[in-house]
Amino acid sequence: MSFNKVFQGIVLAGLAIVMIPSAMAQKMVAPAAKLQLTAAHKADVKRIEAALAKAFQGAKPDSVRPSPINGVYEVVYGPKIYYISADGRFLLNGSIYDLNTRVNITARRTAAVRSKAFDKLGEKNMIVFRAPHQKHVITVFTDIDCPYCRLMHSKIDKYLKEGITVRYLLFPRAGVNSESYRKAVSVWCARDKNRAFTQAKAGQPVKPRTCANPVRRHMLMGKMMNVTGTPTIIREDGKTIPGYVPPRQLKRILEGKESMGDTGQ
Repeated sequence: MSFNKVFQGIVLAGLAIVMIPSAMAQKMVAPAAKLQLTAAHKADVKRIEAALAKAFQGAKPDSVRPSPINGVYEVVYGPKIYYISADGRFLLNGSIYDLNTRVNITARRTAAVRSKAFDKLGEKNMIVFRAPHQKHVITVFTDIDCPYCRLMHSKIDKYLKEGITVRYLLFPRAGVNSESYRKAVSVWCARDKNRAFTQAKAGQPVKPRTCANPVRRHMLMGKMMNVTGTPTIIREDGKTIPGYVPPRQLKRILEGKESMGDTGQ
């Protein structure tokens, strides 16, 4: 299989999230958010959008804007950031580091882009356990059959008591058409999603059901966010907390009183 086919497949898979309803110089410039688009920038954006539409079957990016490097633009699809040359020929998948400040610029932007992607997905497409006195919101990629996911959900009342609202996205690691996938669909299609979810997490049987559901969309979003294990917790600022974290410790992390490893990607 050609490189073009492989790369196109990877990008187009991620673009499903967006499409479901709903000579590079090295001189550094001001951060993209502070740039005023000039006529030249606008011409570059138009050229880039045309190149992307041709390469990816008409799929439109959420945004195209100058990156901190002259001649390179940032392209956003859902929760994922790419970079592209101004002529629309070279597409880059990776991070930009500022060696002067030692800052991973891509990680910072990725966090913000993720938050917007969740907003676009909407809570109507999540399974939400809302804290009565909400102080924090986390979004969790979870697998019905994952032991640590089950451990986490067994303490859901404690998370809620700590003021942490938990929004679940279904991420069966075994893939589409696996038993875990079928369970995820059955949970989503149940009359009471939250109750069915809790029963499934406790190992109780859930009546098999099928209906229109966002499970594949959840999976695609997870893949674009480089989710490989569950549970994967995404904070409100879009940063990642990998794995299970007990309720009280998680609250301290969310309040900035305790740190935890986080790549931001």
